[in-house]
Amino acid sequence: MKKYVLIRLFNIVVTLFIIATLTFFLMKQLPGSPFDEEKLSALPEDVRTAIYEQYGLNDPVWKQYIKYMENLVKGDLGKSFYYKDKPVAQIISERIGPSALLGIQAIVIGTAIGLILGIVAAFRHNSFWDYTTMILAVLGVSIPNFVFAALLQYFVGLKLGVLPIAYWESYKSTVLPTLALMFGVVSVVARFMRNEMLDVLNQDYMTTALAKGLSLRAIILNHALRNALIPVITVLGPVIVSLITGSLVIESIFSIPGIGSLFVESIKVNDYSMIMGVTLLFSTLFVFVVLIIDLLYGVIDPRIRIAGNKE
Repeated sequence: MKKYVLIRLFNIVVTLFIIATLTFFLMKQLPGSPFDEEKLSALPEDVRTAIYEQYGLNDPVWKQYIKYMENLVKGDLGKSFYYKDKPVAQIISERIGPSALLGIQAIVIGTAIGLILGIVAAFRHNSFWDYTTMILAVLGVSIPNFVFAALLQYFVGLKLGVLPIAYWESYKSTVLPTLALMFGVVSVVARFMRNEMLDVLNQDYMTTALAKGLSLRAIILNHALRNALIPVITVLGPVIVSLITGSLVIESIFSIPGIGSLFVESIKVNDYSMIMGVTLLFSTLFVFVVLIIDLLYGVIDPRIRIAGNKE
């Protein structure tokens, strides 16, 4: 297991290096510059040259790349061009909090509800609960979350007036965005859990467990759930990363100062350092979530861990 983890960590470093390299050179292809060209055009030529020289933008792209990678190895993401030379790491740390809070709440609550609905639908196959769960799953996948957000704002926030419609003022401000994000998680988890649980319940060992008179709770926890969780965990990986790092649409609808809106703002103004910083954040979270999911496979099903060790 230790050798496996070390190999995966090495692969993560290589992957992040490739992502950083590709992002850097693609970013340099964006039209314009990080500065307001209209204002710069009013300045003398030597002043404009000095500004570009100060930020290293007059250097060849390959030289800028080497300098950036040297700083990146030291843990320096650089300073923002748009936010008055504030460190990129500081800005990201200030903006990731709201996105992470909403994402974690949506993942935890949505996964719990989805698992319960999927299990109930499987054990009550072709019943009212099964049909209701599948309808909710289809609606959650088919209807964009911004539609749910607008409905929640109108009926819960405006009509009932029990929760804030927008802005980041208190914990109450997290409820509606969390619910809007949660619908998608519930639908995905419930659908996969139901399908996998039905497949597990049709296996011979489940028939044997039922014949032995084991309790329903023991059958679910010790046999069915462990075997059905692996595909569910697999599909949850990208969902977890996307929610923790923020949803641009939801953050825009509810006026939340999160990381998703920060990324779009940085692209609009060609804030090179910020684009690189947020991209690397997304990539790092994704590859580590994938690693954690791979390790969870061995916890849920020891046969996977044994097979991995033999390799």
